[in-house]
Amino acid sequence: MSIKVIKPGLNTTIQDGGREGYYHLGIPPSGALDQFSMKAANLLVGNKATEAVLECTLLGPELEFLNTTLIAACGAEMPPMLDGEVMPMNTTLKVQAGQTLSFGYPLKGARIYLAVAGGFNLEPTLGSRSTYILGNLGGMKGRTIQKDDLLTIGSPTEKVSKGRTIPKRFLRTIHKEATIRVVEGLYAHRLTLSSLSRFYQDEWLVGSEADRIGYRFKGGRSLEFQPRVQPFGAGSDPSNIVDACYPVGSIQVPSGKEPIVLLRDAVSGGGYATIGTVISSDLDLIGQMQPNYKARFEPVTIEMALQVRAETNLRLQQLYEHLML
Repeated sequence: MSIKVIKPGLNTTIQDGGREGYYHLGIPPSGALDQFSMKAANLLVGNKATEAVLECTLLGPELEFLNTTLIAACGAEMPPMLDGEVMPMNTTLKVQAGQTLSFGYPLKGARIYLAVAGGFNLEPTLGSRSTYILGNLGGMKGRTIQKDDLLTIGSPTEKVSKGRTIPKRFLRTIHKEATIRVVEGLYAHRLTLSSLSRFYQDEWLVGSEADRIGYRFKGGRSLEFQPRVQPFGAGSDPSNIVDACYPVGSIQVPSGKEPIVLLRDAVSGGGYATIGTVISSDLDLIGQMQPNYKARFEPVTIEMALQVRAETNLRLQQLYEHLML
């Protein structure tokens, strides 16, 4: 069973739950930027939640299905269309052999996730099918999908029927303005107190430099670092430090000008002070932000971050139980 790529879209890659366990070797986890939407789409077609899907960014692909199968699309409001007819999102759909799937322009959000029953049957790399383009790993030969690619589909492991739909209570509404929650980082003390306060007070705009590596935010006031004699090896810029590790979601502010949130394809360390880390649940929100969307950052404690993560996991478990009824 396979799917032929007629048009690849703007930046369409194979992604799954991620390639965990290799960050210490400089290999980031990759995986879907909006993890909840990926998992929801998979559950609709009877896959395990972290199975490989297509992550379609801003301009979706056009795909010809060579076999009859079930699909589901979740995430950004990019209406799926079968042979030109608009179909519902967040719903299990049946595609007949010979039909063509395409997507409308994104009304809200940046990424839609297409799951197919059985998942995409590609050889895993380091335990994952996720594409890491900078490292030429995973997915379709470590790259975006291209015209005339054949995407092989695995065998479904669970029988499901078309027409299953995710109730709105399980979905997170996408807005053009978002509040992004942040746990303050090891180097927040490097900012002056007034600058750290301004960082949370100001409204920021997503810049054009927004991809799977990181999102740059603009429009807020510049931030000032505490004066000090730079340690050996740190460089002259006040935002420089001696190299440190970067968790996914780290926020760095080179020269104090524009915050950058590092995402799932980012490097694992470097020489910029990280002033905080976006909580895991809100990384999904960033993955759905288009350039010029607005954001404010809000500080939270680790305890609050863990509570939000537990609530997100509970929502996913409740969705699974609902679909199994």
